[in-house]
Amino acid sequence: MTFDVHDGPRPDAETILLSAGLGGAAGYWTPQFAALKARYRVVAYDQAGTGRAKRDLPEDHNIEAMADEVAGILDATKTESCHLVGHALGGLVGLDMARRMPKRLRSLTVVNGWAKADDHTKRCFEARLLLLQHAGPAAYVRAQPIFLYPAMWLAQNPDRARHEDAHGLAGFQGADTLRRRIGALLRFDATADLAAMKLPVFVVASRDDVLVPATKSEELAARIPGARLHMATYGGHGINVTEPEAFNALLLDFLDGHASA
Repeated sequence: MTFDVHDGPRPDAETILLSAGLGGAAGYWTPQFAALKARYRVVAYDQAGTGRAKRDLPEDHNIEAMADEVAGILDATKTESCHLVGHALGGLVGLDMARRMPKRLRSLTVVNGWAKADDHTKRCFEARLLLLQHAGPAAYVRAQPIFLYPAMWLAQNPDRARHEDAHGLAGFQGADTLRRRIGALLRFDATADLAAMKLPVFVVASRDDVLVPATKSEELAARIPGARLHMATYGGHGINVTEPEAFNALLLDFLDGHASA
């Protein structure tokens, strides 16, 4: 269990817990840290098997185990409940907590997530796994930004893309770990539980997401009572990285509306 705590402006500041996607690392949320910790206590963590928490995972590793990991981090940081912000796989972690341990969440924000993966998303992950199997980690990492970011953004940020290539290869989580984490997110299905969720939920999505069709976010928001949906026209799967100022403003507006007085 490896996590970072960024203290907020006051000792009684509410806690935001940031849960990354398949990459799993706390550093994914770097574009959000400054804006969030100006108002909140921020906890970010490396998911089991990734980053500083690299280790072997069981063959049957699942989203439930990832949610239990978050509950353990909340216990370790003496946090009764938090505002959870999850990107893709991290959003699934939040959805599982919302259905199994709702008292640990004050609110949930799901960024380019889903209740159940569709055939297109499965095809994307199958292609990535085949690339890893037959061409190796360097090719897998080289292709990853294509699924995360809009083509125009990648063309305008070649140095950033090269930096991510080098960083991704240096911290590569391992073929078996990736296979097991992808298997976990593809098996996840919270569809039957959405209607019973009673916490504030914010669903953020991008029309130009290559990996997850925007319709999955629309379905998610439609099935959760009272959920708020923001659909951006541009930003790709990693919208919090490509459009950080707009994303941070949206997120803070939602969080401030559900923070205690």
